[in-house]
Amino acid sequence: MAIPPITFGWFLPTSGDSTCLADPAQRLPQSRALFDEVVDVVDGGGFSYMLMPVNATCWEATVVGSYYAARTNNIAPLIALRSGYCNPVLSAKMYATLDQLSGGRLCINLIAGINDDDTRADGVPDTKEIRYEKMDEEVQIMKALWAAVSPIDHQGKHYQISALMEPKPLQAPHPPFFLGGGSDQALEISAKHSTVHLFWGDRPAGIAEKIKDVRARAAKYGRADQIQFGMRLQIVCRETEEEAWVAAERLIAGATKFELANMHGGQASAEGIRRTSAANRDVWRLLEESGNSLKIHPHLWTGISMVRSGAGVAVVGNPEQVAATLDEFVDAGCTSFCLSGYPHADAARIFADRVLPYFQGRMSESIPRAA
Repeated sequence: MAIPPITFGWFLPTSGDSTCLADPAQRLPQSRALFDEVVDVVDGGGFSYMLMPVNATCWEATVVGSYYAARTNNIAPLIALRSGYCNPVLSAKMYATLDQLSGGRLCINLIAGINDDDTRADGVPDTKEIRYEKMDEEVQIMKALWAAVSPIDHQGKHYQISALMEPKPLQAPHPPFFLGGGSDQALEISAKHSTVHLFWGDRPAGIAEKIKDVRARAAKYGRADQIQFGMRLQIVCRETEEEAWVAAERLIAGATKFELANMHGGQASAEGIRRTSAANRDVWRLLEESGNSLKIHPHLWTGISMVRSGAGVAVVGNPEQVAATLDEFVDAGCTSFCLSGYPHADAARIFADRVLPYFQGRMSESIPRAA
């Protein structure tokens, strides 16, 4: 099995940025100027895609992603398909239209939502299990619509569709799907549909075991050699290791555990997330295992998980150490890295200038391609 070249993505902080996640006074509020600075660094820095987040505090991801697709030359927005939020025929038309208009620069992020409380607040009453069921159907419908030359006839549990649509996507057979989720249901859907399954953080040895599991699931759908794997990680990189650890500690100075900077509701939000998100439970398990040092590996640090839901494991070190740690995940089977760091423009600039040169000759010239 050929090993795909490595791709790197970065995160657009549409819920705002920060220089210290535990201090509201150091929050950098959302603005086009803030986003422009991050996007300019990422578009010219060697990254191939940019993740558009969708929690309750974020600006709307499809609009933001479409706006920046029109203003950039290189990066592809990674835009959420939120199951149950949009009719799949409309989703298929929206994504195909953007794929055509952007010249094939689009990735789709399959999201069931980490918190039932937030989706209910949005007027979507489905449980997470139902949202995953709908996700499976929605992707099946979109793939069928994109491939069809005559009206499809889909009679499913949640959708009954008889339609033909234009345009078709520019990317063949369709834009790549990403999915980051840790439940059994999420892993099955990813095995069936994902181009890239994203893990939120773990030790490299643990990721290698998880890859074996997902690849075995994918084999049931004839996709064992098609599915790719990636890591969703934070980056704290400085010229020296000592400076990197000082920067990491400064980022959470004064933190109270589970007062989440990227969610409304503080510890109440954390409990809702804990109930419904296996991936977050795994990240928070690593936080507990890391003890007072907050380390699970010489250069993997769980501190951000104290104050942020989702991907809170960070790679901390000098450029060589950061690159070497990412290479441990490459050895485990990962070929895509969806990254972030605080503040995001500065962190992306450091990563592009000081870490990406270690991967020259191994990086893809495009986004991951669906088979």
